[in-house]
Amino acid sequence: MVSIPEYYEGKNVLLTGATGFLGKVLLEKLLRSCPKVNLVYVLVRQKAGQTPQERVEEVISGKLFNRFRDFYFPIFYCHFFFYRDAVQLNVIATRQLILLAQQMKNLEVFTHVSTAYAYCNRKHIDEVVYPPPVDPKKLIDSLEWMDDGLVNDITPKLIGDRPNTYIYTKALAEYVVQQEGAKLNVAIVRPSIVGASWKEPFPGWIDNFNGPSGLFIAAGKGILRTMRASNSALADLVPVDVVVNMSLAAAWYSGINRPKNIMVYNCTTGSTNPFHWGEVEYHVISTFKRNPLEQAFRRPNVNLTSNHLLYQYWIAVSHKAPAFLYDIYLRMTGRSPRMMKTITRLHKAMVFLEYFTSNSWVWNTDNVNMLMNQLNPEDKKASIFCFIIENKYFTMSGLPAARKHLNKLRNIRYGFNTILVILIWRIFIARSQMARNIWYFVVSLCYKFLSYFRASSTMRY
Repeated sequence: MVSIPEYYEGKNVLLTGATGFLGKVLLEKLLRSCPKVNLVYVLVRQKAGQTPQERVEEVISGKLFNRFRDFYFPIFYCHFFFYRDAVQLNVIATRQLILLAQQMKNLEVFTHVSTAYAYCNRKHIDEVVYPPPVDPKKLIDSLEWMDDGLVNDITPKLIGDRPNTYIYTKALAEYVVQQEGAKLNVAIVRPSIVGASWKEPFPGWIDNFNGPSGLFIAAGKGILRTMRASNSALADLVPVDVVVNMSLAAAWYSGINRPKNIMVYNCTTGSTNPFHWGEVEYHVISTFKRNPLEQAFRRPNVNLTSNHLLYQYWIAVSHKAPAFLYDIYLRMTGRSPRMMKTITRLHKAMVFLEYFTSNSWVWNTDNVNMLMNQLNPEDKKASIFCFIIENKYFTMSGLPAARKHLNKLRNIRYGFNTILVILIWRIFIARSQMARNIWYFVVSLCYKFLSYFRASSTMRY
């Protein structure tokens, strides 16, 4: 069987979502590891006042594309079609893209990147497309005559036991791909929680603070101090380059073998490299203490809890109160307050992830294992197209100045705690006879215990 780079030689690829986190890495990997690919076309829309060309130029001007400065990306027909749904309620767009793909006479593979949580209402998820929660066609027809108020009212009933509309529409999109793309050669890749890169383009690369990566940075800065999560719940985090490698390999396999049925790949780590949120807490904190970030707000320290009342207590004490006091300090020094806004944004991200940090799922990965076994020895190498990871991938670089700043924060904390003890002594003990009697009793008890321990140690010799 030909290698993955050999298979893409002379081929054309149309890529949507190229301006997003996953799309950028996929584009860079395709150009770098499959250098004889003929042309790569990216489908980009106008957004936030930027023209498509400006958005493409912004992407290729980043560090990720240092070696590809002179490349140009037009939009045209192709041999392959990678689709990434980056917008909520994007079922209609999926349907339109399939219709477009059906007009491509030389199309070999249509690869759809979904999410492993599309069917999170199930605890065991196989590599199949399940029946949708509602007929997508009927939903599309209904939305055409409903106003925004009515849509908002029925949304909770529509999504049912799924956590949000994004997950809900992902399930609908898969069904649309299966039904309306029946005549196409389709592969579906389902990544779980996509995080920073494992090895490529370089370890730890990320271009945004969405999802878990943003929380990790907030923890390293000392802003995030508590999180609603179950210590025993599986943290199914998958590096972005693993998703990219699997997507390219999935298209390669379907293009060569032309399977009769849609190939679905659960791109998850729980079955091969189980990792729990309690372990995430430990590794994040220990990593940032060894390799601190610059200008940390406080020393890194995060407590995970699944108890709602305890969580609310720590939110008030560890997040809101320090943020409020820090904003007062900023106002007093003539600067704009910003910490409460940061905390508000942080809490919104935490609410979105709460469902996934408090539950566990079991994903079948038979197709993933089969795909890995089909790769030739060269493609299986970790630096080429490997998509099975066997170790944790927290990677940060240490900074001496940041470490010095962290030590300064530690000394400030010790000083604050000392002042707090003195204040408690002055307020509650020095002014109360009963408190003094209790204090003297405790001190006397400790003294007697130490005397007994010292005498016992002397008698042994």
